[in-house]
This record gives sequence, C-alpha cells and structure tokens, in this order.
Amino acid sequence: MNSRLTGGAVRAALVPLGTCVAALLLLTAYTATGAAGDPPPRISVSNGRIFMPSNPQSTAAFFDISNTGAAEDVLESVSSPELGITMFNRRVTKDGAGRMESLNTIRIPAGGVVRMSPYSVDVMIYDPPKLKPGDKVPFDLWFRYSGRVRVDAVATPPQW
Repeated sequence: MNSRLTGGAVRAALVPLGTCVAALLLLTAYTATGAAGDPPPRISVSNGRIFMPSNPQSTAAFFDISNTGAAEDVLESVSSPELGITMFNRRVTKDGAGRMESLNTIRIPAGGVVRMSPYSVDVMIYDPPKLKPGDKVPFDLWFRYSGRVRVDAVATPPQW
C-alpha cells in the first residue's frame, strides 16, 4: 500500500475526529456548569417572623417563600446561630381536632409561593431565647438547588 495514500487518509480523518472531540468537551463543560437541563428555581424569602415564646419550651417561625423559576426547589433545613433545634411542622385537622405533624422537607413548586402560618406549615423552635417585640433573629434557609438564603425574622406576639 502506498504510504502517501495512507498518510492522506489519516490527515483527512483528523479533522472530523478533532471536531467531535472538541464538541464533546464543550458539551461536557456545559453540563458540568449546571446550565444544561431544566431552568433553575429562583427562590426569594420574605415576611420572616418569629412568635415571642408563650412558654419556654418552644415557639414557631414563619416565612413567605417564592419561586419565580421554572423548576421546583425543596427547603431541606432551617438553622440560626442564635437558636437550638429547629424542625418543620404541618398543622393537620382531623375530626375537628388539630395537631402538629413533623415534616422532613417542604416543596416549593415552580412559579409558586409557600406562605407559612400557624394554620399550615412552620418552623418549630425548641428552647427558644427570650424575645421582645421587634427583635430580629437571623435564619439560614437551606434549599436543595438554591443553597442558603439568609433572612431575618422579626419577633411578634403570637397571632392566631
């Protein structure tokens, strides 16, 4: 076989092969940045409030969480440098009696809003500090896709 013919064939194959390798590397980088796939959620948190404890054992905090993005997000935990144990609760009414039920996470639907209240979902806080009206308590809300969102909650008397 002619070496000139073989060398020409190899050179001719390098151009499409190089193009395929470059395209694969660019697609891999695009995917790794998170830009590929569904559009991300866009989370904002407002109206943070924490009830002044009516007993020293527990109180509750509430937030309005908006997701203007095209994908849902999940609130996985809430923490504060000024508080101890926190957990999510949901009010359940059955046969006219209300009770609290713990939740692991809270879904924030795409294009939706979750408004926490004493009648829906809340953040239960055990062993809360003494609070006066207007005191601000910093909270970190941790979302599965949006990461940490820091917000202050303002202390208010319990409102039922």
